[in-house]
Order: sequence, then C-alpha cells, then structure tokens
Amino acid sequence: MATVEKMPMLQEGYEKLSAELKRLKSERPLIVDAIEEARAHGDLSENAEYHAAKEQQGQNEATIADIEDKLSRAQIIDPKELSGDKVVFGATVTLLDEDDKEVKYQIVGQAEADVKTGRISYNSPIGRALIGKVVGDEVEVTVPAGDRWYEVSKIEFI
Repeated sequence: MATVEKMPMLQEGYEKLSAELKRLKSERPLIVDAIEEARAHGDLSENAEYHAAKEQQGQNEATIADIEDKLSRAQIIDPKELSGDKVVFGATVTLLDEDDKEVKYQIVGQAEADVKTGRISYNSPIGRALIGKVVGDEVEVTVPAGDRWYEVSKIEFI
C-alpha cells in the first residue's frame, strides 16, 4: 500500500495556495465561454482561437489538479510552536558567509520558497545542508554560483 507523502508548509503558504485555487476555479466559466465563442466561428481544424482556448483550459485544469494535490497532502507547521537548538522546517536561520556577512533564511515548503524574501525550500541545496545543524556548525553548499561556506550563527522560531 502506497503512503501519501505529506507536504510541510506554513499556514501562510496554505492560504496563498487556497486563494490561487479559488482564482483558477473562478476562471473556468470564462474559459468555457471563450471555447464556445471560438466554436461558433466555424471550422475547428483551422480555428486558432479555439485551440488557444482549449490549451488554456488544459493548463488551468492541470494547475488546479496540482494545487488540489498539494493542499490535500499539506501538513501545516507553525514555527512559533517549535523549539530546540537544531535547524528544522519553519526555523529562521541567521548565517555568516565567508566574509562574515549575515544572511537570514526561513526554511519553508517548496510552494512557499522565495529567495528574494529570505524563504528557501527545505529541498534546496542550502535548505538540505542546514536541516539538523546547530549554532556554530559550518556548512558547505554547492549552488549554481559555485561552492559557498556558511556558519550557523542563530536559530529562531518566529
């Protein structure tokens, strides 16, 4: 019997996915209307509007199915309820790079990751390297820009 792999995420990420799902579902009638309008133009074999609308419908339905799958497997984690001295999902980690410059990341789910806002996926190279580390540990990470070294200087659950 196959087990369903849970997908950890923060409440904020869950709500964002739910809102996106609602938006996509609200587009369904508009896409159906576009298909009907294009169908009324006659010969479907050479009807670019019809094919574009059908393609949009397929993409919309695939995205809806993907989001529904993620939401059904969601395991919501509240970082404020966590504690400890190790880096885990939801932790906010302050790192010092090779130049003793501070970098701060929160370890989040794949759907929530956004490096610009300091949120990295637990599956990213840096996220995987940080999980289980404690303050004072050094990590070496291979990223597209090359090898990077960091020292864990602070772990927070905020």
